[in-house]
Amino acid sequence: MKRVYFYGFSLKPAGSFWVAMIVFSTVYLLTSCAPSKSSYYFKTLKKDTTLTGMVNKDLESKIVKGDNLGINITSLSKEEDILFNAGPGITTTGGAAIFAVDQDGNITLHKLGVIKAAGNTRKELAAIIQKDLMPYLKDPVVTVQYLNHKVTVMGEVERPQVINMADEQISVIDAIVTSGDVKQNARRDNILIIREEGNQKKVKILNLEDHSIFSSPWYYLQPNDIVYVVPDEAKRQREERRARFQSNFAIASASISLLVILLDRILR
Repeated sequence: MKRVYFYGFSLKPAGSFWVAMIVFSTVYLLTSCAPSKSSYYFKTLKKDTTLTGMVNKDLESKIVKGDNLGINITSLSKEEDILFNAGPGITTTGGAAIFAVDQDGNITLHKLGVIKAAGNTRKELAAIIQKDLMPYLKDPVVTVQYLNHKVTVMGEVERPQVINMADEQISVIDAIVTSGDVKQNARRDNILIIREEGNQKKVKILNLEDHSIFSSPWYYLQPNDIVYVVPDEAKRQREERRARFQSNFAIASASISLLVILLDRILR
């Protein structure tokens, strides 16, 4: 009877047949798993198209109680500038003085006294301060920045983090990309935005596979928003079942192969 050699063992045709079947089945089952449903950004976007109804990206946020403002004052009166930008009890950062908007919505400036800040945009507050400085400084120029505006990105992203909003606003796409993009097991169609308004927490679900996201009023994040990228639980469970099956099948195949070899040796 002709023998077949398998990994150094001589097998009878019956034994070699079963080993071949085990190897073939293993390769087939490990490579024939159904692929997961594809997930990618802007799946509904048609080629060569023009989008309309976009949300306004130039929207300016209003100053609110508790904001920390960086106010920088410059003029042709350099000696006076120092008094405004580094007065007693004022901490400076990058040449700007830090002012905390109190519970009444006010800030207090050298010589100008109490100024209503809450309810104004940065540009509006800068214009008010600049006008009030005219009697004291020659050609004053005022810039106002937010120092404590941030958004939090968490969940299935590569780098969960708190992002400081250096600009007036940041889009949800920019926030996610800044955090290293979503992980493979994340759901792009179920991005949670959690927003605090007064004593309420509002939650909005965004679908980044749908191009209508560009016209959503939630596309641009507001200060203290939380972006939570939800994991694809179904996909995770599929991957776990697949890994568990592969492991168990490999053990079973190895056991059957060993049994076939032993039986082949015994029945010679």
